[in-house]
Amino acid sequence: MGGGDERFESRLRLLGPMTLLRDGREIALPASKKTRALLAYLAASDRPVRRDHLCTMLWDMPDDPRGALRWSLSKLRGLLDGRLLADRETVALDVAGLAIDWRELRSAAKGDLASLNAAELDRLAAMTGEFIEGLDLARNEGFQAWSIAQREDVRRWRCALLAAACVRCDDGETALGHAREWVRLDPFEGKARIALIGLLEKTGRHAEVDGQRSLGVAKLREGDAFIPDALLRSFPAPESAASLAHRQNAPLPIPVVSAPAPMLTRPPLPVQQVRFCTASDDTGLAWSRVGEGPPLVKTANWLNHLEYDWDSPVWRHWIASLSRGRSLIRYDERGNGLSDWNADDISFEAFVDDLSSVVDAAGIEQFDLLGVSQGCSVSIAYAVRNPGRVRRMVLYGGYAAGWRLRQIPGEIERRNAMATLMREGWGQNNPAFRQMYTTLFFPDASHAEMDWFNELQRMTTSPANAYRLQDAFADIDVRDLLAQVGVPTLVVHARDDAVIPFAAGRALAAAIPGARFIALEGRNHLLLETEPAWTRFLNGVEDFLAEP
Repeated sequence: MGGGDERFESRLRLLGPMTLLRDGREIALPASKKTRALLAYLAASDRPVRRDHLCTMLWDMPDDPRGALRWSLSKLRGLLDGRLLADRETVALDVAGLAIDWRELRSAAKGDLASLNAAELDRLAAMTGEFIEGLDLARNEGFQAWSIAQREDVRRWRCALLAAACVRCDDGETALGHAREWVRLDPFEGKARIALIGLLEKTGRHAEVDGQRSLGVAKLREGDAFIPDALLRSFPAPESAASLAHRQNAPLPIPVVSAPAPMLTRPPLPVQQVRFCTASDDTGLAWSRVGEGPPLVKTANWLNHLEYDWDSPVWRHWIASLSRGRSLIRYDERGNGLSDWNADDISFEAFVDDLSSVVDAAGIEQFDLLGVSQGCSVSIAYAVRNPGRVRRMVLYGGYAAGWRLRQIPGEIERRNAMATLMREGWGQNNPAFRQMYTTLFFPDASHAEMDWFNELQRMTTSPANAYRLQDAFADIDVRDLLAQVGVPTLVVHARDDAVIPFAAGRALAAAIPGARFIALEGRNHLLLETEPAWTRFLNGVEDFLAEP
Protein backbone atom coordinates (compact mmCIF):
# COMPACT_ATOMS: atom_id res chain seq x y z
CA MET A 1 0.00 0.00 0.00
CA GLY A 2 1.64 3.21 -1.10
CA GLY A 3 1.63 6.51 0.71
CA GLY A 4 0.74 8.84 -2.16
CA ASP A 5 -2.11 9.59 -4.56
CA GLU A 6 -0.22 8.85 -7.79
CA ARG A 7 -2.25 5.74 -8.61
CA PHE A 8 -5.57 7.59 -8.56
CA GLU A 9 -7.07 10.38 -10.65
CA SER A 10 -10.06 10.58 -8.30
CA ARG A 11 -10.42 10.37 -4.55
CA LEU A 12 -13.52 10.15 -2.40
CA ARG A 13 -13.06 11.12 1.23
CA LEU A 14 -15.59 9.69 3.65
CA LEU A 15 -13.64 10.57 6.81
CA GLY A 16 -14.63 14.06 7.86
CA PRO A 17 -16.97 16.05 5.58
CA MET A 18 -17.47 14.04 2.37
CA THR A 19 -15.27 15.37 -0.44
CA LEU A 20 -14.74 14.29 -4.07
CA LEU A 21 -11.42 15.20 -5.70
CA ARG A 22 -10.37 14.80 -9.35
CA ASP A 23 -6.78 15.51 -10.34
CA GLY A 24 -6.32 17.23 -7.00
CA ARG A 25 -9.27 19.62 -7.48
CA GLU A 26 -12.42 19.44 -5.39
CA ILE A 27 -15.62 18.62 -7.30
CA ALA A 28 -18.81 20.13 -5.93
CA LEU A 29 -21.19 17.47 -4.60
CA PRO A 30 -24.99 17.74 -4.93
CA ALA A 31 -26.70 19.94 -2.36
CA SER A 32 -29.20 17.17 -1.56
CA LYS A 33 -28.20 15.42 1.67
CA LYS A 34 -29.95 12.22 0.57
CA THR A 35 -28.03 12.18 -2.70
CA ARG A 36 -24.76 12.53 -0.83
CA ALA A 37 -25.92 9.86 1.63
CA LEU A 38 -26.63 7.58 -1.34
CA LEU A 39 -23.08 8.11 -2.64
CA ALA A 40 -21.60 7.30 0.77
CA TYR A 41 -23.70 4.15 1.11
CA LEU A 42 -22.73 2.86 -2.32
CA ALA A 43 -19.05 3.70 -1.73
CA ALA A 44 -19.06 1.60 1.45
CA SER A 45 -20.95 -1.35 -0.06
CA ASP A 46 -19.01 -4.36 -1.32
CA ARG A 47 -21.68 -5.61 -3.71
CA PRO A 48 -24.60 -4.22 -5.74
CA VAL A 49 -27.44 -2.91 -3.59
CA ARG A 50 -31.07 -3.58 -4.41
CA ARG A 51 -33.09 -0.51 -5.38
CA ASP A 52 -35.90 -1.38 -2.98
CA HIS A 53 -33.38 -1.49 -0.11
CA LEU A 54 -32.05 1.97 -1.04
CA CYS A 55 -35.61 3.30 -1.20
CA THR A 56 -36.39 1.92 2.24
CA MET A 57 -33.13 3.25 3.64
CA LEU A 58 -33.40 6.79 2.25
CA TRP A 59 -36.90 7.47 0.92
CA ASP A 60 -39.30 5.51 3.09
CA MET A 61 -42.30 7.73 2.39
CA PRO A 62 -45.70 7.37 0.67
CA ASP A 63 -44.80 9.42 -2.42
CA ASP A 64 -42.46 8.06 -5.12
CA PRO A 65 -39.30 6.64 -3.55
CA ARG A 66 -38.12 5.01 -6.79
CA GLY A 67 -38.51 8.31 -8.60
CA ALA A 68 -36.50 10.04 -5.87
CA LEU A 69 -33.80 7.39 -6.23
CA ARG A 70 -33.68 7.88 -10.02
CA TRP A 71 -33.34 11.65 -9.54
CA SER A 72 -30.43 11.23 -7.12
CA LEU A 73 -28.70 8.76 -9.45
CA SER A 74 -29.00 11.26 -12.31
CA LYS A 75 -27.23 13.86 -10.16
CA LEU A 76 -24.38 11.46 -9.37
CA ARG A 77 -23.76 10.06 -12.87
CA GLY A 78 -22.01 13.15 -14.16
CA LEU A 79 -19.67 13.25 -11.17
CA LEU A 80 -18.48 9.67 -11.17
CA ASP A 81 -16.90 9.15 -14.62
CA GLY A 82 -19.07 6.17 -15.55
CA ARG A 83 -18.48 4.38 -12.24
CA LEU A 84 -22.18 4.29 -11.37
CA LEU A 85 -23.57 0.90 -12.45
CA ALA A 86 -27.34 0.55 -12.35
CA ASP A 87 -29.93 -1.83 -13.75
CA ARG A 88 -33.62 -2.28 -13.04
CA GLU A 89 -32.99 -4.12 -9.75
CA THR A 90 -29.62 -3.01 -8.34
CA VAL A 91 -27.17 -0.10 -8.08
CA ALA A 92 -23.42 -0.28 -7.51
CA LEU A 93 -20.37 1.94 -7.51
CA ASP A 94 -17.32 0.67 -9.39
CA VAL A 95 -14.50 1.61 -7.01
CA ALA A 96 -11.64 0.44 -9.23
CA GLY A 97 -9.25 3.35 -9.64
CA LEU A 98 -11.16 5.43 -7.10
CA ALA A 99 -9.27 6.04 -3.84
CA ILE A 100 -11.62 5.92 -0.87
CA ASP A 101 -10.03 6.68 2.49
CA TRP A 102 -12.62 4.62 4.41
CA ARG A 103 -11.78 1.53 2.36
CA GLU A 104 -8.06 2.08 2.79
CA LEU A 105 -8.47 2.38 6.55
CA ARG A 106 -10.65 -0.73 6.71
CA SER A 107 -8.24 -2.79 4.61
CA ALA A 108 -5.27 -1.85 6.78
CA ALA A 109 -7.02 -2.38 10.13
CA LYS A 110 -8.40 -5.78 9.12
CA GLY A 111 -5.17 -6.94 7.51
CA ASP A 112 -1.77 -7.84 8.90
CA LEU A 113 -0.57 -4.72 10.72
CA ALA A 114 2.82 -6.34 11.27
CA SER A 115 3.43 -6.22 7.50
CA LEU A 116 3.21 -2.40 7.41
CA ASN A 117 6.38 -0.37 7.86
CA ALA A 118 6.53 2.44 10.41
CA ALA A 119 6.05 5.21 7.85
CA GLU A 120 2.93 3.59 6.44
CA LEU A 121 1.56 3.04 9.94
CA ASP A 122 2.16 6.71 10.76
CA ARG A 123 0.33 7.79 7.60
CA LEU A 124 -2.67 5.56 8.29
CA ALA A 125 -2.77 6.45 11.98
CA ALA A 126 -2.89 10.12 11.01
CA MET A 127 -6.17 9.65 9.12
CA THR A 128 -8.74 11.62 11.09
CA GLY A 129 -12.36 12.60 10.90
CA GLU A 130 -15.73 11.10 11.72
CA PHE A 131 -17.37 8.99 9.03
CA ILE A 132 -19.35 11.36 6.70
CA GLU A 133 -19.12 14.06 9.34
CA GLY A 134 -22.19 16.30 9.50
CA LEU A 135 -24.23 14.10 7.15
CA ASP A 136 -27.11 12.93 9.33
CA LEU A 137 -30.66 12.01 8.32
CA ALA A 138 -32.50 11.99 11.63
CA ARG A 139 -35.82 10.95 10.07
CA ASN A 140 -34.31 8.02 8.18
CA GLU A 141 -33.61 5.61 11.03
CA GLY A 142 -32.18 2.88 8.83
CA PHE A 143 -29.52 5.15 7.35
CA GLN A 144 -28.86 6.79 10.70
CA ALA A 145 -28.31 3.44 12.42
CA TRP A 146 -25.99 2.36 9.58
CA SER A 147 -23.91 5.54 9.77
CA ILE A 148 -23.63 5.23 13.57
CA ALA A 149 -22.30 1.70 13.12
CA GLN A 150 -19.82 2.87 10.46
CA ARG A 151 -18.58 5.62 12.76
CA GLU A 152 -17.99 3.07 15.49
CA ASP A 153 -16.12 0.83 13.03
CA VAL A 154 -13.90 3.76 12.02
CA ARG A 155 -13.18 4.47 15.68
CA ARG A 156 -12.17 0.84 16.30
CA TRP A 157 -10.03 0.65 13.17
CA ARG A 158 -8.26 3.87 14.10
CA CYS A 159 -7.62 2.56 17.61
CA ALA A 160 -6.01 -0.60 16.20
CA LEU A 161 -3.75 1.43 13.91
CA LEU A 162 -2.86 3.93 16.63
CA ALA A 163 -1.97 1.11 19.02
CA ALA A 164 0.40 -0.39 16.44
CA ALA A 165 1.86 3.02 15.55
CA CYS A 166 2.61 3.80 19.21
CA VAL A 167 4.91 0.79 19.32
CA ARG A 168 6.44 0.93 15.84
CA CYS A 169 6.90 4.68 15.33
CA ASP A 170 10.57 5.73 15.32
CA ASP A 171 9.94 9.29 16.47
CA GLY A 172 8.93 9.63 20.13
CA GLU A 173 6.96 12.85 19.65
CA THR A 174 4.94 11.40 16.79
CA ALA A 175 4.30 8.23 18.79
CA LEU A 176 3.16 10.35 21.73
CA GLY A 177 0.67 12.11 19.46
CA HIS A 178 -0.70 8.73 18.40
CA ALA A 179 -1.07 7.68 22.05
CA ARG A 180 -2.95 10.86 22.94
CA GLU A 181 -5.36 10.29 20.07
CA TRP A 182 -5.82 6.63 21.06
CA VAL A 183 -6.78 7.69 24.59
CA ARG A 184 -9.19 10.28 23.20
CA LEU A 185 -10.90 7.69 20.99
CA ASP A 186 -10.97 4.94 23.64
CA PRO A 187 -10.84 6.53 27.10
CA PHE A 188 -11.76 3.26 28.87
CA GLU A 189 -8.93 1.20 27.32
CA GLY A 190 -6.22 0.54 29.90
CA LYS A 191 -3.62 -0.33 27.24
CA ALA A 192 -4.01 3.12 25.70
CA ARG A 193 -3.42 4.76 29.08
CA ILE A 194 -0.29 2.64 29.66
CA ALA A 195 1.05 3.52 26.18
CA LEU A 196 0.52 7.23 26.86
CA ILE A 197 2.29 7.12 30.23
CA GLY A 198 5.20 5.12 28.78
CA LEU A 199 5.69 7.62 25.95
CA LEU A 200 5.44 10.57 28.34
CA GLU A 201 8.29 9.07 30.33
CA LYS A 202 10.24 8.29 27.16
CA THR A 203 9.95 11.86 25.89
CA GLY A 204 10.90 13.38 29.26
CA ARG A 205 7.47 14.69 30.27
CA HIS A 206 7.82 13.35 33.80
CA ALA A 207 5.69 16.09 35.36
CA GLU A 208 2.70 14.94 33.34
CA VAL A 209 3.00 11.25 34.21
CA ASP A 210 1.36 11.28 37.66
CA GLY A 211 -1.49 13.46 36.46
CA GLN A 212 -2.22 11.20 33.50
CA ARG A 213 -2.00 8.09 35.69
CA SER A 214 -4.45 9.62 38.17
CA LEU A 215 -6.82 10.65 35.38
CA GLY A 216 -6.58 7.22 33.74
CA VAL A 217 -7.36 5.26 36.90
CA ALA A 218 -10.29 7.56 37.69
CA LYS A 219 -11.68 7.18 34.16
CA LEU A 220 -11.40 3.39 34.16
CA ARG A 221 -13.08 3.22 37.55
CA GLU A 222 -15.84 5.46 36.24
CA GLY A 223 -16.45 3.05 33.38
CA ASP A 224 -16.10 -0.02 35.62
CA ALA A 225 -13.34 -1.16 33.24
CA PHE A 226 -10.34 -3.42 33.90
CA ILE A 227 -7.45 -1.47 35.46
CA PRO A 228 -4.03 -2.91 34.52
CA ASP A 229 -1.46 -3.33 37.27
CA ALA A 230 1.00 -1.15 35.36
CA LEU A 231 -1.43 1.77 35.60
CA LEU A 232 -1.92 1.26 39.35
CA ARG A 233 1.80 1.37 40.12
CA SER A 234 2.46 3.87 42.94
CA PHE A 235 -1.16 4.98 42.79
CA PRO A 236 -3.11 4.82 46.10
CA ALA A 237 -6.55 3.24 46.17
CA PRO A 238 -9.23 5.83 47.05
CA GLU A 239 -11.73 3.23 48.26
CA SER A 240 -11.67 0.13 50.42
CA ALA A 241 -10.80 -3.26 49.02
CA ALA A 242 -14.23 -4.51 50.08
CA SER A 243 -16.01 -1.75 48.16
CA LEU A 244 -13.90 -2.26 45.04
CA ALA A 245 -14.32 -6.04 45.18
CA HIS A 246 -18.09 -5.66 45.34
CA ARG A 247 -18.11 -3.22 42.41
CA GLN A 248 -15.85 -5.32 40.21
CA ASN A 249 -17.43 -8.66 41.15
CA ALA A 250 -14.05 -9.94 42.37
CA PRO A 251 -13.49 -12.16 45.44
CA LEU A 252 -12.37 -10.40 48.60
CA PRO A 253 -8.69 -10.86 49.55
CA ILE A 254 -7.82 -12.65 52.78
CA PRO A 255 -7.00 -9.92 55.33
CA VAL A 256 -3.33 -9.64 56.24
CA VAL A 257 -2.38 -8.18 59.62
CA SER A 258 -0.49 -4.86 59.44
CA ALA A 259 -0.54 -4.89 55.61
CA PRO A 260 -2.99 -3.05 53.34
CA ALA A 261 -5.40 -5.13 51.28
CA PRO A 262 -4.27 -5.29 47.62
CA MET A 263 -6.00 -3.43 44.82
CA LEU A 264 -8.30 -5.87 43.04
CA THR A 265 -8.87 -5.87 39.29
CA ARG A 266 -10.63 -8.22 36.95
CA PRO A 267 -8.13 -10.44 35.07
CA PRO A 268 -7.89 -9.75 31.34
CA LEU A 269 -9.50 -12.09 28.85
CA PRO A 270 -7.24 -14.07 26.52
CA VAL A 271 -6.50 -12.69 23.06
CA GLN A 272 -9.48 -12.71 20.69
CA GLN A 273 -8.89 -13.40 17.00
CA VAL A 274 -11.64 -11.85 14.85
CA ARG A 275 -12.00 -13.25 11.34
CA PHE A 276 -14.43 -12.84 8.45
CA CYS A 277 -16.05 -15.33 6.09
CA THR A 278 -19.04 -15.49 3.76
CA ALA A 279 -22.22 -17.55 3.91
CA SER A 280 -23.43 -19.48 0.88
CA ASP A 281 -25.40 -16.41 -0.31
CA ASP A 282 -22.27 -14.20 0.02
CA THR A 283 -23.46 -12.50 3.21
CA GLY A 284 -20.41 -11.40 5.20
CA LEU A 285 -20.04 -12.97 8.65
CA ALA A 286 -17.72 -12.00 11.50
CA TRP A 287 -16.47 -14.75 13.81
CA SER A 288 -13.83 -15.07 16.50
CA ARG A 289 -11.76 -17.65 18.30
CA VAL A 290 -10.47 -17.26 21.85
CA GLY A 291 -8.64 -19.70 24.11
CA GLU A 292 -6.90 -23.00 23.46
CA GLY A 293 -8.18 -26.55 23.66
CA PRO A 294 -11.13 -28.60 22.37
CA PRO A 295 -13.49 -26.47 20.27
CA LEU A 296 -16.78 -25.16 21.65
CA VAL A 297 -18.94 -23.29 19.14
CA LYS A 298 -21.53 -20.85 20.47
CA THR A 299 -24.42 -20.30 18.08
CA ALA A 300 -25.45 -16.66 17.58
CA ASN A 301 -28.45 -15.38 19.49
CA TRP A 302 -30.52 -12.16 19.74
CA LEU A 303 -28.03 -9.34 19.32
CA ASN A 304 -24.40 -10.31 19.61
CA HIS A 305 -21.43 -8.07 18.89
CA LEU A 306 -17.98 -9.68 19.02
CA GLU A 307 -16.34 -6.44 20.15
CA TYR A 308 -18.97 -5.06 22.56
CA ASP A 309 -19.66 -8.43 24.22
CA TRP A 310 -15.97 -8.66 25.06
CA ASP A 311 -16.08 -6.02 27.80
CA SER A 312 -19.73 -6.21 28.79
CA PRO A 313 -21.06 -7.14 32.23
CA VAL A 314 -23.61 -9.39 30.49
CA TRP A 315 -21.33 -11.58 28.37
CA ARG A 316 -17.78 -11.20 29.73
CA HIS A 317 -18.15 -13.95 32.36
CA TRP A 318 -19.58 -16.31 29.72
CA ILE A 319 -16.56 -15.74 27.46
CA ALA A 320 -14.03 -15.99 30.30
CA SER A 321 -15.49 -19.20 31.75
CA LEU A 322 -16.30 -21.04 28.54
CA SER A 323 -12.91 -20.31 26.95
CA ARG A 324 -11.01 -21.71 29.95
CA GLY A 325 -9.32 -24.86 28.66
CA ARG A 326 -11.21 -24.62 25.36
CA SER A 327 -11.16 -22.88 22.01
CA LEU A 328 -14.39 -20.84 22.07
CA ILE A 329 -15.75 -19.87 18.66
CA ARG A 330 -18.43 -17.16 18.46
CA TYR A 331 -19.96 -15.23 15.58
CA ASP A 332 -22.35 -12.36 14.90
CA GLU A 333 -25.65 -13.23 13.25
CA ARG A 334 -26.29 -11.75 9.82
CA GLY A 335 -27.97 -8.37 10.20
CA ASN A 336 -26.16 -7.35 13.38
CA GLY A 337 -22.82 -6.88 15.08
CA LEU A 338 -19.78 -6.97 12.81
CA SER A 339 -21.56 -9.18 10.27
CA ASP A 340 -23.27 -7.84 7.14
CA TRP A 341 -26.25 -5.60 7.95
CA ASN A 342 -27.42 -5.62 4.32
CA ALA A 343 -28.43 -9.28 4.19
CA ASP A 344 -31.25 -9.95 1.74
CA ASP A 345 -32.25 -13.13 3.56
CA ILE A 346 -32.94 -13.08 7.28
CA SER A 347 -34.58 -16.42 7.97
CA PHE A 348 -34.13 -19.58 10.00
CA GLU A 349 -32.53 -21.43 7.09
CA ALA A 350 -30.07 -18.57 6.67
CA PHE A 351 -29.21 -18.77 10.39
CA VAL A 352 -28.41 -22.49 10.05
CA ASP A 353 -26.30 -21.77 6.97
CA ASP A 354 -24.40 -19.07 8.92
CA LEU A 355 -23.48 -21.60 11.61
CA SER A 356 -22.33 -24.07 8.98
CA SER A 357 -20.27 -21.39 7.17
CA VAL A 358 -18.50 -20.30 10.34
CA VAL A 359 -17.71 -23.87 11.39
CA ASP A 360 -16.23 -24.58 7.96
CA ALA A 361 -14.23 -21.33 8.01
CA ALA A 362 -12.83 -22.27 11.43
CA GLY A 363 -11.62 -25.59 9.99
CA ILE A 364 -12.96 -27.83 12.74
CA GLU A 365 -14.34 -31.29 12.07
CA GLN A 366 -15.97 -32.20 15.40
CA PHE A 367 -16.91 -29.87 18.21
CA ASP A 368 -19.20 -29.21 21.15
CA LEU A 369 -22.10 -26.86 20.43
CA LEU A 370 -23.74 -24.28 22.72
CA GLY A 371 -27.09 -22.77 21.77
CA VAL A 372 -28.64 -19.85 23.64
CA SER A 373 -32.26 -18.69 23.10
CA GLN A 374 -33.13 -19.04 19.38
CA GLY A 375 -29.61 -20.39 18.88
CA CYS A 376 -30.92 -23.64 20.40
CA SER A 377 -33.20 -24.28 17.42
CA VAL A 378 -30.36 -23.46 15.01
CA SER A 379 -28.08 -25.86 16.91
CA ILE A 380 -30.68 -28.64 16.75
CA ALA A 381 -31.16 -28.25 13.01
CA TYR A 382 -27.41 -28.25 12.38
CA ALA A 383 -26.79 -31.31 14.58
CA VAL A 384 -29.51 -33.32 12.83
CA ARG A 385 -28.40 -32.31 9.33
CA ASN A 386 -24.69 -32.87 9.99
CA PRO A 387 -24.32 -36.22 11.78
CA GLY A 388 -20.89 -36.78 13.29
CA ARG A 389 -19.91 -33.10 13.45
CA VAL A 390 -21.36 -32.28 16.88
CA ARG A 391 -19.89 -34.20 19.83
CA ARG A 392 -22.08 -32.82 22.65
CA MET A 393 -24.75 -30.12 22.67
CA VAL A 394 -25.83 -27.68 25.39
CA LEU A 395 -29.14 -25.81 24.94
CA TYR A 396 -29.82 -22.89 27.28
CA GLY A 397 -33.05 -20.87 27.42
CA GLY A 398 -34.27 -22.30 24.12
CA TYR A 399 -37.37 -23.46 22.30
CA ALA A 400 -38.46 -25.60 19.37
CA ALA A 401 -41.38 -23.41 18.21
CA GLY A 402 -41.34 -19.62 17.77
CA TRP A 403 -43.80 -17.30 19.48
CA ARG A 404 -46.35 -17.34 16.64
CA LEU A 405 -46.52 -21.13 16.90
CA ARG A 406 -46.52 -21.58 20.68
CA GLN A 407 -50.16 -20.42 20.96
CA ILE A 408 -49.72 -18.96 24.42
CA PRO A 409 -52.67 -16.69 25.29
CA GLY A 410 -51.76 -13.01 24.85
CA GLU A 411 -48.20 -13.62 23.63
CA ILE A 412 -48.87 -12.93 19.93
CA GLU A 413 -50.65 -9.65 20.71
CA ARG A 414 -47.88 -8.58 23.08
CA ARG A 415 -45.12 -9.46 20.64
CA ASN A 416 -46.87 -7.68 17.73
CA ALA A 417 -47.23 -4.54 19.82
CA MET A 418 -43.56 -4.68 20.77
CA ALA A 419 -42.58 -5.13 17.12
CA THR A 420 -44.49 -1.98 16.18
CA LEU A 421 -42.70 -0.01 18.88
CA MET A 422 -39.40 -1.49 17.71
CA ARG A 423 -39.82 -0.10 14.20
CA GLU A 424 -40.75 3.33 15.55
CA GLY A 425 -38.20 3.89 18.28
CA TRP A 426 -35.31 1.43 18.17
CA GLY A 427 -32.67 3.80 16.79
CA GLN A 428 -33.51 6.76 19.01
CA ASN A 429 -31.09 8.01 21.62
CA ASN A 430 -33.86 7.72 24.21
CA PRO A 431 -33.65 4.06 25.35
CA ALA A 432 -37.30 3.84 26.42
CA PHE A 433 -38.32 1.67 23.46
CA ARG A 434 -35.45 -0.75 24.00
CA GLN A 435 -35.89 -0.76 27.78
CA MET A 436 -38.93 -3.05 27.47
CA TYR A 437 -36.68 -5.75 25.99
CA THR A 438 -34.00 -5.15 28.59
CA THR A 439 -36.51 -5.46 31.42
CA LEU A 440 -37.77 -8.75 30.02
CA PHE A 441 -34.29 -10.13 29.54
CA PHE A 442 -32.84 -8.91 32.85
CA PRO A 443 -35.49 -8.09 35.46
CA ASP A 444 -32.89 -8.54 38.23
CA ALA A 445 -30.02 -6.65 36.57
CA SER A 446 -28.31 -3.61 38.04
CA HIS A 447 -28.75 -0.19 36.44
CA ALA A 448 -25.27 -0.47 34.90
CA GLU A 449 -26.09 -3.85 33.36
CA MET A 450 -29.42 -2.58 32.01
CA ASP A 451 -27.79 0.54 30.57
CA TRP A 452 -25.18 -1.60 28.85
CA PHE A 453 -27.79 -3.88 27.25
CA ASN A 454 -29.86 -0.88 26.14
CA GLU A 455 -26.84 0.54 24.35
CA LEU A 456 -25.86 -2.82 22.89
CA GLN A 457 -29.26 -3.13 21.26
CA ARG A 458 -29.03 0.31 19.67
CA MET A 459 -25.48 -0.09 18.38
CA THR A 460 -25.68 -3.70 17.27
CA THR A 461 -28.40 -3.51 14.64
CA SER A 462 -30.76 -1.17 12.79
CA PRO A 463 -34.48 -0.77 13.56
CA ALA A 464 -35.37 -2.55 10.32
CA ASN A 465 -33.07 -5.48 11.05
CA ALA A 466 -34.23 -5.75 14.66
CA TYR A 467 -37.77 -6.12 13.37
CA ARG A 468 -36.76 -8.62 10.66
CA LEU A 469 -34.84 -10.74 13.16
CA GLN A 470 -37.73 -10.87 15.63
CA ASP A 471 -40.12 -11.68 12.79
CA ALA A 472 -37.90 -14.59 11.69
CA PHE A 473 -37.68 -15.94 15.25
CA ALA A 474 -41.49 -16.02 15.45
CA ASP A 475 -41.82 -18.77 12.83
CA ILE A 476 -39.00 -21.09 13.91
CA ASP A 477 -40.19 -24.69 14.08
CA VAL A 478 -37.85 -27.64 14.70
CA ARG A 479 -40.34 -29.80 16.58
CA ASP A 480 -40.18 -32.51 13.91
CA LEU A 481 -36.39 -32.70 14.30
CA LEU A 482 -36.22 -33.26 18.05
CA ALA A 483 -36.68 -37.04 17.91
CA GLN A 484 -33.83 -37.21 15.34
CA VAL A 485 -31.20 -35.60 17.60
CA GLY A 486 -28.52 -38.24 18.05
CA VAL A 487 -25.91 -36.41 20.14
CA PRO A 488 -25.74 -36.23 23.95
CA THR A 489 -27.71 -33.13 24.91
CA LEU A 490 -28.01 -31.01 28.06
CA VAL A 491 -31.01 -28.65 28.31
CA VAL A 492 -30.95 -25.81 30.85
CA HIS A 493 -33.72 -23.29 31.57
CA ALA A 494 -34.60 -20.73 34.25
CA ARG A 495 -37.96 -21.36 35.92
CA ASP A 496 -39.21 -17.76 35.73
CA ASP A 497 -37.69 -16.76 32.39
CA ALA A 498 -39.97 -14.00 31.05
CA VAL A 499 -38.67 -14.20 27.47
CA ILE A 500 -38.88 -17.93 26.74
CA PRO A 501 -41.38 -19.92 28.85
CA PHE A 502 -39.96 -22.58 31.15
CA ALA A 503 -42.35 -25.07 29.52
CA ALA A 504 -40.56 -24.56 26.19
CA GLY A 505 -37.24 -25.71 27.65
CA ARG A 506 -38.82 -28.62 29.45
CA ALA A 507 -40.50 -29.70 26.18
CA LEU A 508 -37.12 -29.68 24.43
CA ALA A 509 -35.64 -32.02 27.01
CA ALA A 510 -38.66 -34.33 26.90
CA ALA A 511 -38.59 -34.70 23.12
CA ILE A 512 -34.81 -35.13 22.57
CA PRO A 513 -33.81 -38.78 23.15
CA GLY A 514 -31.76 -39.17 26.35
CA ALA A 515 -31.51 -35.43 27.01
CA ARG A 516 -30.66 -34.25 30.53
CA PHE A 517 -32.47 -31.29 32.06
CA ILE A 518 -31.36 -28.71 34.64
CA ALA A 519 -33.92 -26.26 36.03
CA LEU A 520 -32.41 -23.07 37.41
CA GLU A 521 -33.93 -20.69 39.92
CA GLY A 522 -34.05 -17.22 38.44
CA ARG A 523 -35.86 -14.67 36.27
CA ASN A 524 -33.09 -13.43 33.96
CA HIS A 525 -33.14 -14.80 30.42
CA LEU A 526 -29.33 -14.54 30.27
CA LEU A 527 -27.46 -15.50 33.41
CA LEU A 528 -25.57 -12.74 35.20
CA GLU A 529 -22.35 -13.51 37.04
CA THR A 530 -23.70 -12.39 40.41
CA GLU A 531 -26.70 -14.74 40.57
CA PRO A 532 -26.37 -18.21 42.18
CA ALA A 533 -27.83 -19.88 39.07
CA TRP A 534 -24.68 -18.94 37.12
CA THR A 535 -22.47 -21.19 39.24
CA ARG A 536 -24.91 -24.08 38.95
CA PHE A 537 -25.16 -23.62 35.18
CA LEU A 538 -21.39 -23.48 34.75
CA ASN A 539 -20.77 -26.54 36.91
CA GLY A 540 -23.42 -28.50 35.02
CA VAL A 541 -21.96 -27.55 31.63
CA GLU A 542 -18.38 -28.28 32.72
CA ASP A 543 -19.32 -31.73 34.02
CA PHE A 544 -21.33 -32.52 30.90
CA LEU A 545 -18.65 -31.44 28.42
CA ALA A 546 -15.93 -33.25 30.38
CA GLU A 547 -17.55 -36.61 29.61
CA PRO A 548 -16.05 -38.57 26.70
